[in-house]
Amino acid sequence: MGNKCSCCAYSSPQLGRKDLGGDGVGRGLEEHLPDGDISVNNLQHISEREPEVWNSDPSLHPCAGTIFLERSKQSIENGMVRKKSQHQIADIRPLKKSSSCSTIYLDDSTVSQPNLKNTVKCVALAIYYHIKNRTSQRQIEIFDEKLHPLTRDGVADDYDKHNPEHKQIYKFVRTLFNAAQLTAECAIITLVYLERLLTYAEIDITPANWKRIVLGAILLASKVWDDQAVWNVDYCQILKDITVEDMNELERQFLEMLQFNINVPSSVYAKYYFDLRTLAEANSLASDFSLPLSKEKAQKLEAMSRVYEDKIAAEFLRNGIKKWSSLDNICLAPRRSIAILS
Repeated sequence: MGNKCSCCAYSSPQLGRKDLGGDGVGRGLEEHLPDGDISVNNLQHISEREPEVWNSDPSLHPCAGTIFLERSKQSIENGMVRKKSQHQIADIRPLKKSSSCSTIYLDDSTVSQPNLKNTVKCVALAIYYHIKNRTSQRQIEIFDEKLHPLTRDGVADDYDKHNPEHKQIYKFVRTLFNAAQLTAECAIITLVYLERLLTYAEIDITPANWKRIVLGAILLASKVWDDQAVWNVDYCQILKDITVEDMNELERQFLEMLQFNINVPSSVYAKYYFDLRTLAEANSLASDFSLPLSKEKAQKLEAMSRVYEDKIAAEFLRNGIKKWSSLDNICLAPRRSIAILS
C-alpha cells in the first residue's frame, strides 16, 4: 500500500521484556514445536504462546476488560469524590434526551454501523484517559515525536510534560479520518491495535508519543479493514512534512511490535464498541448518540419495516402458520399429538 518494499520482508520482531532473561539475553529463540518444526525468524508460533497471556489480553480475548475503560474509571471516581467534597451531591447524573409526542429521538449508532463522529470522539476520549492515567514512561524511538517530528517546526522543549486535552486529540484523529475518508469501524479497530501495542510492547501512551502511535494504528487499521486502503504516500499529503520513508518505517515497526498479529475477532470488536458506549455515557456524551427523528429518516424506516414485514409474512405462510389481520396478532395453530395406548 504505497510502500517501496514489503513490510513482511523486514527483520524479526524485537523481544519484549518477558522474552528476555535477567541479563538481557533472549531465551528460547529456537524452541521446537510439537511437530518437530522450528520457529522461523524468531516469530512465535500460535502453539508457543502462553494461554494466560491470551486470556488477559483485551485485544484478543472477548472477556478481558478493556484498558481504556479501566483507566477512565479512575478519573471518574476521582471526579465524583471531588464534587462530593464541594457539597455538590444533589444529582450529578447528566440529563438524557427523552422522546415525546413532538420529538422522537433515535439512536443512529449500532454495532454494525456506528456513527462516525461520535465513535471518533469516544476513541479520542479513550486515548485521553490512556495518557492521563498512564503507569509507565517507557519510550520507543520510532514513536518519539522529538526524534521523528510530524512538522518541520518540531516540538517544544517541554513537549513531554503537558498532557493533551481531549479536544486536541479529537481534532488530530478527526483530521486524519476526514481527509482519508475512513469509516467508524476503522476507529474501533484503531483502538484495538493501540491496546494490543501497549500489551505487547509494554509501553504507555504519553504526551511525547501519542501522535505517532495513533498515526501508526490508524495507518494499519485502514489497511486491514478497508478494501481500498489509503496508501502511505497519501498520508504524506495530509501531514505535509512527513516523508514516505518515515511512514514505511513506522508501519514496519508497529507490525513488529504487534508480532504481525492483526486479526480482530468479531467478539472483541463488539466488546470495544459497547465499552466505548459505556465510556460515552459516563462522560455525558451519551446524548450525542441520540438524534431527533427527521422526516427522511422516518420514511426510510417505514420502507424498511414494510419490506421486513412482507418477508416475515411470506415465511409464516411458507411454514403453514396462520396470519390473521396483522403481524401483531399472530395465531399459531395448536399442535395435537396422538396418544398411544398400550
